[in-house]
Amino acid sequence: MSFGAELPRLPLGRLLETARNAGDDEVDRALVADRPDLLDFAALLSPAADRRLEELARRARDLTTRRFGDVIQLYAPLYLSNECVETCTYCSFALPNPIRRRTLSVEEAVEEAELLIERGFRHLLLVAGEHPRHVSPEYVVAVLERLRCRVPSLSVEVQPQDVSVYRRWVAAGAEGLVAYQETYDRRVYERVHLAGRKRDYDWRLATVERGAEAGMKRLGIGALLGLADWRLEAVHVAAHAAFLVRRHWRSFVTVSFPRLRRAAFAIEAPRPVGDRELARLVCAFRIFQPDVGIVLSTRESPEFRDGMLSLGVTQMSAGSRTEPGGYTAPEEAEVQFDVVDSRSPEEVAEAIRVGGRDPVWKDWEAVLNE
Repeated sequence: MSFGAELPRLPLGRLLETARNAGDDEVDRALVADRPDLLDFAALLSPAADRRLEELARRARDLTTRRFGDVIQLYAPLYLSNECVETCTYCSFALPNPIRRRTLSVEEAVEEAELLIERGFRHLLLVAGEHPRHVSPEYVVAVLERLRCRVPSLSVEVQPQDVSVYRRWVAAGAEGLVAYQETYDRRVYERVHLAGRKRDYDWRLATVERGAEAGMKRLGIGALLGLADWRLEAVHVAAHAAFLVRRHWRSFVTVSFPRLRRAAFAIEAPRPVGDRELARLVCAFRIFQPDVGIVLSTRESPEFRDGMLSLGVTQMSAGSRTEPGGYTAPEEAEVQFDVVDSRSPEEVAEAIRVGGRDPVWKDWEAVLNE
């Protein structure tokens, strides 16, 4: 059964009621449960749990240290293109927006990667707008094949594909796939995706399952917080992650909760999420899924990221640019969104050390078959 088929069976009404109105006894049970279930997770999102954020933080810190040690893995996004055929109201790359467009040549992508390698990165995430011609499967294969001998860990976050394409990308060197649903609220999803293939909610929802079938070893999911009720998004991401852990256990699952940030021609967040709510969500997720990676990007402020170092986060980006060519020629294209944490990779690594954790640049070695 796919997650899309399982989704209608979720007791969503009961979960949201618990997330909004759980009592102290429900929070007590969730905090001491050996194997918390979705109702326990929902209770930890409630206002009653907010009053006990320090207890959540202590449990999350303990679980993170026991499962992952004191390390934070560092990665960098490498934007290949801001060409896009989609019309998403929250993204500056959307088709109608009059921005400077650019797609890197394979050689330019290699130059960007070489600069990131010089800065210490060994985990790169290849990102692009959704354009079937400019960012074709063949183009992605060409980039992967050029980078696979230079970069131990390559992941992709580009237009969703079918299983056959993902198999080609795995063979070319990709070991990770990231596909955020953006919002799990079907009504909101329809309102913010005005045209293009991305309007197909179910096709996008099954993306990482197709990647897992093709052999991707890392699966990344998440919701763009600010578009809909954050508790509804949190419950769905938690259920999705639990499904992937259970069904695709050969792959390592990560989650991310990026908040909608200012971007050219994009809407403001209709349902903004505060720092305290996001911190509680991260802690609750760590308690619910102790073995799932949690990613925190440069969308967040330095102060917030430093404060979350030991509370569940296992992966962080650093020194990020969100436009194609942003590391070598940052003025030649438009950014996808404003980066809030603009510190250099070295500064982020030092902040991690000061916070009592170890920055890890490489923890994966690809074995290539000639």
